[in-house]
Amino acid sequence: MPGTSLFYRGATRFGAALLPIAGLFDRKVRRGILGRLESHRRFVDWGHRARDPSRPLIWFHAPSVGEGLQAESVLGRLRRRHPDWQFAYTYFSPSAEELAPRLGVEPSGYLPLDTVAGTGEILDALRPSALVFTKLDLWPELSTRAAGRGIPVALIAGTVRPGSARLRWPARALLAPGYRCLSAVAAVAEADANRLRVLGVPADRLSVQGDPRFDNAMDRVSSVRTDDPLLRMGKGAPTLVAGSTWSGDEAVLLDAFARLHVHRPDARLILVPHEPTENHLLDIERAVARRGLPRAVRLSSTAEPVPLLLVDRVGVLSTLYGAGGMAYVGRGFHAAGLHSVLEPAAWGIPVAFGPRWTESRDAGLLLEAGGAEVISEFGTSEAGEVLRELWEDWIGNETRRAAQGRKARRLVEAGMGAAERCVELVEKLVSSKR
Repeated sequence: MPGTSLFYRGATRFGAALLPIAGLFDRKVRRGILGRLESHRRFVDWGHRARDPSRPLIWFHAPSVGEGLQAESVLGRLRRRHPDWQFAYTYFSPSAEELAPRLGVEPSGYLPLDTVAGTGEILDALRPSALVFTKLDLWPELSTRAAGRGIPVALIAGTVRPGSARLRWPARALLAPGYRCLSAVAAVAEADANRLRVLGVPADRLSVQGDPRFDNAMDRVSSVRTDDPLLRMGKGAPTLVAGSTWSGDEAVLLDAFARLHVHRPDARLILVPHEPTENHLLDIERAVARRGLPRAVRLSSTAEPVPLLLVDRVGVLSTLYGAGGMAYVGRGFHAAGLHSVLEPAAWGIPVAFGPRWTESRDAGLLLEAGGAEVISEFGTSEAGEVLRELWEDWIGNETRRAAQGRKARRLVEAGMGAAERCVELVEKLVSSKR
């Protein structure tokens, strides 16, 4: 079984030594360092205390929220089909901390650093029946050491962007041992499968199974009760729900809303920032006041619809999309790329987003299906005017808006089934291990 190179091991040790320094200047990094230390202790303790070797244990790893949603649809189905199994869940980004408790998995926490000693200690404590990575966040030391212990290693929802740094030297050479020892890979599309072969995945272990995120989007919509109080927030007036917004999105949205409000004072905006910190919420409230818009009312202080609702909680966006008649998905004005467009699409409403969408496969499919619109302009004023026109057209042209919403919903429905196929893949791995 291939192992990682001495250079990779040296680089991970060097990176681990630098992290505390970086943590002095970045709150997220510091939070991640502390979380990793605490998770390491908790995983080892749980393994010695609560691991039942007579029961299979599946270890899922998903780096952030988006990948976590893909894993959730597979993990949830496995738990329902195999209530006697044990499950562990790890993540990399602090943004996934809010998602982990919802999965109901014990143990869960940050993925410890990919070092020889750290991965070995946790693998020996947990003794997983299978290790399942999500999307592309595969860690070579963990992968090779698991395979060396006879533990099947899988990758689900496998996706590789055409310009991914992993495809280039030296990352490709450093990461190749981890990909070569994969037992099974479920790629999202054929193009992803081709790039995974380039990364080192054996061709006979690759299959195209689709994206479990489609199943997750429909699961979340169907789980919302029709009498959920959040759904009332869009009742009685045309409402746009802007989800996972960043500062660039908010500038465009407020510019468009200020223009729209002159002609359509009945229009409503539900604004859901990606990170609703107190400082960020105050910045938005000041920007609202400068534009002469109706006062931004925080969700924590009202149970009734208002012209401009500012959401100061996390974990409610997927439900709030159901309160709207149209949606805007954030981060399209940032280099980091677009957030998920599938949740609003699953509600059957049309979706708009900014110009930096091209790395989102789902956004491309939604545009192709006619269920979305892109704001191509980059300047706040220019983009605001385009969004205002689109927003006003959606309000005034119910036939068009509803038709686009139906197309969006049909796209999500057509993409379902991947989660079940990934469940079967994991079941086969566990069966072979046993």
